[in-house]
Amino acid sequence: MFSRRKKRKTRVEPRFEDRGRRRSAADFSVTAADRAAPPPARKRKPSGKKPAGKAASGTRRKPAARASAGRRRKTGGRGRGVLRGFVYWSFSACIWGGVALAGIIAWYGAQLPSASAWAVPDRPPNVKIIAIDGTLVTNRGATGGAAVGLHEMSPYIPKAVIAIEDRRYFSHFGVDPVGLARAMTRNLMAGGLVQGGSTLTQQLAKNLFLTPERTIGRKVQEVLLALWLEHEYSKEQILELYLNRVYFGSGSYGVEAAARRYFGKSARDVSLPEAALLAGLLKAPSRLSPNRNPERAERRAQVVLSVMGEQGLVSDSEMTAALASPAARANRYWSGAHHYVADAVMEELPQLIGEVRQDVIVDTTVDLYLQTAGETAIRAAIAEHGAARDVSQGALVAVDPTGAVRAMVGGVDYAASQFDRASQAKRQPGSAFKPFVYLAALENGALPSSVRNDTPVRFGNWSPENYRGKYHGPVTLETALSKSLNSVAAQLIMESGPGTVVRTAQKMGIASPLKANASLSLGTSEVTLYELTSAYVPFASGGYRAEPHLIRRVTTMDGKVLYERTDSPSRVLPPDLAGMMNQMMSQTVRAGTARAARFEHPAAGKTGTTQNGRDAWFVGYTAHLVTGVWFGNDDGAPMKNVTGGTLPAETWRDFMVAAHQGMTITDLPGYMPFNVIPKPRPEGFPFGPGRRPSAPVPGQGIPVADDRSPPSGAAARERVALPPPDRTVTSSTGAPRPQADVGATQGQSRTVLDVILGQ
Repeated sequence: MFSRRKKRKTRVEPRFEDRGRRRSAADFSVTAADRAAPPPARKRKPSGKKPAGKAASGTRRKPAARASAGRRRKTGGRGRGVLRGFVYWSFSACIWGGVALAGIIAWYGAQLPSASAWAVPDRPPNVKIIAIDGTLVTNRGATGGAAVGLHEMSPYIPKAVIAIEDRRYFSHFGVDPVGLARAMTRNLMAGGLVQGGSTLTQQLAKNLFLTPERTIGRKVQEVLLALWLEHEYSKEQILELYLNRVYFGSGSYGVEAAARRYFGKSARDVSLPEAALLAGLLKAPSRLSPNRNPERAERRAQVVLSVMGEQGLVSDSEMTAALASPAARANRYWSGAHHYVADAVMEELPQLIGEVRQDVIVDTTVDLYLQTAGETAIRAAIAEHGAARDVSQGALVAVDPTGAVRAMVGGVDYAASQFDRASQAKRQPGSAFKPFVYLAALENGALPSSVRNDTPVRFGNWSPENYRGKYHGPVTLETALSKSLNSVAAQLIMESGPGTVVRTAQKMGIASPLKANASLSLGTSEVTLYELTSAYVPFASGGYRAEPHLIRRVTTMDGKVLYERTDSPSRVLPPDLAGMMNQMMSQTVRAGTARAARFEHPAAGKTGTTQNGRDAWFVGYTAHLVTGVWFGNDDGAPMKNVTGGTLPAETWRDFMVAAHQGMTITDLPGYMPFNVIPKPRPEGFPFGPGRRPSAPVPGQGIPVADDRSPPSGAAARERVALPPPDRTVTSSTGAPRPQADVGATQGQSRTVLDVILGQ
């Protein structure tokens, strides 16, 4: 017994094999069995040899069942160890990844301004330009359209945008992890960027606050700002902000601008197929623009409709109807002549209210019916005669007697050329300037019945010639103006003085610089159609000059008045002079160079044609409207057989017939003086002092006096011819003494009248 205990207590010492050499302490090693934890399982190849250690240990083998169970326990332990290791390292990776992500967010977030300073920037101001009747002319500004409330716009628009851009918009918190994961998966599978993971909130944050760079930093800042937007605003407010600021292509920002641009209607009236087309543009506004690629835009719209149907946002019947009737596009947005008006308004607006800092409404004087009629008349004339007569451009301006501009057409096609030939192009007016020469003569005492000798004249080196070289001998001023005789106009400007004519024209409304020389009588100084037409307004208004204007009033969206026109016309002509000018220019339309302009309303006006037919004008008026028409070429090339009495007068008539539909036929204002005797003239004047001619000059008429009496309170006016300050008085009439030769054999004489009378 003791021997057994002794044997049982016998210690088994570890063996250190020594194969012929002594091992040092550094060579000490233990087997795997000596370790506290079992080693990981390893696959071993089957071998017939038994482990030497086990054979030499003298221990007993375990039964087969116990060995199998032990192996299972060891295998299970190893599996649990692997799982625990995976969990451990995954948890560690998450922690460190979170730390790294927090560091990245902190780094890029620190580059943003303080959150307390964050605010949604103001939307760029929109200028809503409306016509005289309140109809929209167009929207101008950086956005191209006014903001529209979410509850005001068509309900199809937000549905279509949410369906194709962010289907979980109302369920996420500004960032959509599901959508982001799906986008990453698709992009990885496609090997490129095929789907974005940004929510509408993220897109809005980027549009409002960030530059369009695609960097990690911008993406992090986008997420931070999206979370802030979701915290500060409701989903409806964010959606409204987004729809009023997102870019739809073709310079239109927001649904209102896009609807106007592509469909010619408000976002309030957009149909389902139109809403689908707009929503489809958001993916690539330029590439999918219906103006550039209508087929691709329509295919994209069909995709949007299908997605809306899948999400139950529209019924099957609505989707079927929308697919069967695609959105109809409006005419080219920039094709209308009303854009010339809008350009002029935008140029003048800062002068009236300063810098535009908020949405404003501009009430204009434009009548869209007249604007369309003017555009139609100009286009029709060019379409019919342009190629045959070598004329490529035209312009039209219509102003009422109060100075309100009712129509302004600056060219044939705004989309092709935005240059405004009505208000910006300065051209020689030719004989259309002569009324101011004749007006100066009347102010100096002449009458429509006064006679001048239509014969070749020479002033220094200048010798004006009549059209086609025809001369008529003694003629009344009325006849001379109606036939547009150049020699008589030259004589009149030398009698009154070029400086006087300049001042008269400026008094009537000509603002461009004028050269005070004799050739001014033939319209050699350049003016715009806009100012020339406006300068005829005192004739139509009975002597009152009103500044031409396009803008009546400017208000904010809430009705606050920023500007309102209150100017009143001022009298620049007495009624008798206005009446005499109207009488003379009426004869131009009845029997003179503007016969092509005749229509049922009493009308007056003057034609103008410049040298070699480079410019052709007609400015005419009724008691209701003053209209000027110009035709020519931008490069100054001559036209073929185009004068002021042909194409411009015909176009003027076509426009005025349309403009006077439903208007009462009214005589021109002013009155003709009764029994007025011309002032005494030098001896030899065809009608002696104090005598009216008893019979008209053969072939010419004498103005019939208007039986209406002068307005009450009209003061008698003494006409005194004052010499211009820059010329020397050398004649008994008080006019400058020009060097003039009449005919080939005449010598130098004392005055122009002496020359005419042969003295």
